[in-house]
Amino acid sequence: MSRLEQMFDVRDQSVIVTGGASGIGRAYAEIMAAGGARVCIFDIDANGLDQTVADIAANGGDVWGMTVDVADRPAMAAAFDKVAEKHGKIDTVYANAGIDPGPGFMTPLGERNPDGAIENIPDEQWDRGIEINLSSVYTTVKNAVRHMKPRGEGKIIVTSSIAAEINESIVGTSYMPAKAAVNHFVRHMAMELGAYGIRVNAILPGPFITNIAGGRLRNKEDRAAFEAQSLIGRIGDVEDIKGLALLLASPAGSYMTGSLVVIDGGSLTRMT
Repeated sequence: MSRLEQMFDVRDQSVIVTGGASGIGRAYAEIMAAGGARVCIFDIDANGLDQTVADIAANGGDVWGMTVDVADRPAMAAAFDKVAEKHGKIDTVYANAGIDPGPGFMTPLGERNPDGAIENIPDEQWDRGIEINLSSVYTTVKNAVRHMKPRGEGKIIVTSSIAAEINESIVGTSYMPAKAAVNHFVRHMAMELGAYGIRVNAILPGPFITNIAGGRLRNKEDRAAFEAQSLIGRIGDVEDIKGLALLLASPAGSYMTGSLVVIDGGSLTRMT
């Protein structure tokens, strides 16, 4: 094996990806399985999970899945324990699960959207957005650390967003504070856990074509507003994120912790 191959070697790692049945989470699972890791995907979408597991396995990946709601803390603890029992360890965890926060107070065409106005946001929509986009990260990290700390090593990679750094009027209101809190949590966990050999980093994607918000960025009109922000004239495809996901899980990223890594085609640079 060459030195370059050694730097990105993830063979035999035990990996968990939450929200891995589609989109960015699926990309994480695909690249780690392609590298020889043993991957378990958690997702609430049982049908999507089965399809993703079948697709990755058909390409030779060592992958399996569990239907888990990341908001169900007892179920999450049990799922982590099951992976540790089956794989003998847990090396890398991608805390990726997230949900659509609902409409923003503006439309992509620049018109006011009453459904996203603060006085009209259903409380349950706000609570669920915070529960999945923020609190589930706490639950995921907590369970990862239970298994990593006794071994003195581990990698935790959290999917945040450039929405942590800006305010976007066409995105549901709960999303920005949730992701801003995720960024602070990642840095705080890096401070706490570095002494135990556990690295904690966040990936901050800009606009990517995924199933979030009903796959709205597949629509030309919705996509145009985000393409205009990109310095390279396009929004992201999930293939674009695989290299970064591999870096943070591999020896090549061994000196990185507490990092908030932006991958957005330059959108944040234009907006700030």
